[in-house]
Order: sequence, then structure tokens, then C-alpha cells
Amino acid sequence: MQASPDLSHELEAACAVAREAAALVASFTGRPLDVQHKSGGEPVSRADLESSELIVRRLAAAFPADAILSEELPDTPSRLTNPRVWMVDPIDGTSDFLRGDAGYVVMIGLCLEGLPALGVVAQPATGCVWTGVVGAGAWKELPGGDRTPLQVSAVRYARDIRLVASKSHRSDYYERFRRSLGITDELALGSVGLKVAMVSEGSRDLYVYPGSQTKIWDSCGPQAILVAAGGKVTDSDGNPLRYTQPELRNSRGMVASNGLVHELALDAVARIRSEASPARG
Repeated sequence: MQASPDLSHELEAACAVAREAAALVASFTGRPLDVQHKSGGEPVSRADLESSELIVRRLAAAFPADAILSEELPDTPSRLTNPRVWMVDPIDGTSDFLRGDAGYVVMIGLCLEGLPALGVVAQPATGCVWTGVVGAGAWKELPGGDRTPLQVSAVRYARDIRLVASKSHRSDYYERFRRSLGITDELALGSVGLKVAMVSEGSRDLYVYPGSQTKIWDSCGPQAILVAAGGKVTDSDGNPLRYTQPELRNSRGMVASNGLVHELALDAVARIRSEASPARG
């Protein structure tokens, strides 16, 4: 088996710029923000744009040969042919940020040959940083500098699942999903990265989003962290997320788990989808 590449330099650089960007974003708290809306209705603020500019500039200086994809910049064809692609969400959970809630993060991921290999998720409101390198481990770093390894939970039975779900994209789907598995413990948060980080640290067991609103910059870094912590990420059909296509959306949704409850979740998604489909004669 081929050894995993040493990404210690990349991890150090990504952590440093994520912390710097998180501090920048936090500095906007309580300040007036010029908020615009993208074509899909998603809000974008001055904080999003300045965080993106900082991260992209730092990564480009440190790794000039790599491609960089940021939510706040136009996509370019170079990421489809470059074996190393950084994927950046300068504020994941902008709606929470604008409301003054804590459920937003800065996210950086690195894809190697189309597979998430490294991730950093930094939470400006708390100063916590979740990091991971596939094959080398995952960690949570606290503001004081303490660093603890991440390990997914050992929950394997449906009734024990602690679900973390979307706050912004709510529907009766989650009620049907919980009922299908007998889940009674659900936490709703804004940021995809924060939800997956909680599964990585073992405080939650499962994140399910069946829709098509997440993008590859939402999933890249968190996926690397969760896989490094022993978990699993697929689309809602159980197939790998794809990072080397022109399409930026995870069109078949996203399921992130401790691995032990993954098939239970996929079976429930399939049942709900089947029940919602019109009968064919």
C-alpha cells in the first residue's frame, strides 16, 4: 500500500490562515455589514469577502502551483486538471453569523487527486479549531492551545443516534427521518462544517442532508476531518462525493456519520424517498 503524503506543512499553513481569518471574521461582530444576496438568495457580507481574500492570498503565496476554489470567487477550469485543489468557505453559516449566533465557521480543505485529504474548521465565536489529515489523525485545538485527538462515537443502534441537522433548510423531512429510525435527540445548527466537526469529535453521531444546496467547499474540509477521525461521508445514495466535476453542488445530498450508523441512515433515506415517489401502475 502506498504511504500517505506528508501534509504537515500544508496543515500548519492551513491552520495558521484559518485562525487569522476566524479572528478577522470575529472582528466584524457588532459592526455594520453591507449584506448582498447572490442569485440563489444566499447572503454574502463584507466579512465573507474579506475572509476569502485573506485566505486565498495566503494559500496562493504558500502554494503557488496549487488550484484554489473559494465560494466567493468565480470557479476556474484549472481545478479540474490540477491534482492539488484547496477548497475554501470563508464563512460557512453566514446566516448564523448575521444573526449573531455562534453556529458559523471558517473552512479550508485540500483535495489530492480528487479526494479530500486535509481539513481545517475554525469557529470564530469560540476560538476552537478542528483539524484532520486522512491517514494521520484528527484533533480539536482549544483557544488556550490544548490539543486533543478526535474519535467518532461508538453508537450503533438507531434509538441511540444523536442527530445534528440543518437549521436553515428546514422541512418536515427531518421529522419523517427521525420517526423512521426512532431518533429522539436532534440538534439544529447552521454550519455544515460545524455539524460534521461535532460528529468527528463524538458529541454527535449523524448528519443527514438530502437536498442539493451544499457545495463541494462545504464538504471537502469537514469530510477530511471526519474520515481522519474514523467516520464516513457519502451522498444520500451511499456513493462518494465527487470533487473533480464541473458541477459545484453535491446534487444528491450528504450523509456524514460515525460509520457505524451509516447504513441505517441510508436505508431510512431510501425508504422516505420511496414513500414520497408516486406509485407506478
